[in-house]
Amino acid sequence: MSKPYIRLDKSKAAVLMVDHQTGLLSLVRDFEPDRFKNNVLALADLAEYFQLPTILTTSFEDGPNGPLVPELKEKFPDAPYIARPGQINAWDNEDFVRAVADTGRKQLIIAGVVTEVCVAFPALSAIENGYDVFVVTDASGTFNDVTRHSAWSRMAEAGAQLMTWFGVACELHRDWRNDVEGLGTLFSNHIPDYRNLITSYNTMTGQK
Repeated sequence: MSKPYIRLDKSKAAVLMVDHQTGLLSLVRDFEPDRFKNNVLALADLAEYFQLPTILTTSFEDGPNGPLVPELKEKFPDAPYIARPGQINAWDNEDFVRAVADTGRKQLIIAGVVTEVCVAFPALSAIENGYDVFVVTDASGTFNDVTRHSAWSRMAEAGAQLMTWFGVACELHRDWRNDVEGLGTLFSNHIPDYRNLITSYNTMTGQK
C-alpha cells in the first residue's frame, strides 16, 4: 500500500550524524573511501547551509571505533556531541534522545556507519517514537551490498524514506529562486560535473 508523500521541510528537520568515526570508516566497502567521505561532508555542508539542528554522536570512541571524523567536529563546534560509553543503538542513550527531543523537530535526517546497525537501530527506534525518518543512503556505509540492501529493506518497510544527500538538499531548497549561488556552490564543491554546469552558467550570465 502506498504511503503519503511527506516532504522534507527545513523548519521541521534535524540532522543526526551517527558514528562517523575514524575506525568505523575503515569498514565501509560499499562506497569508495574518497567518495564516501565526500558524501558525508556534503551532508554536513547542507545541514549548515539550511541551518538545520545537527547532533553528533559516537559509540565507544576510546576503543577500536575511534574518534569522530575531525571535519564534523570542526564544522559543528557548538552542536550537541554525545559520546556514548557503549550503547550500540544511539536511541538507548538518554542524552542522545533528549538532544533529539530538544531540537523540537519531528523530521530526522539520519546517516552513519555502519548502515545496518548505527543507522538502522536509531532509525527504527525513532519511527517507533513517532518521528518521520529520512535515511541518507550515500552518507551511510557498511561492509558490502548485501548488508546495505538488507538494512535499506528493513528501514523502508518500517516507514523510513531512503534518500541521497543531493535529493535531501533539493527537497529542502524547494525553488531555485530562493538562492542559486549558495546551493550551486555547495553542489559544485561536492560534484565535479556540477562544477562544470555552474561554470557554464556563470559564463553565460557574465558572473565570475
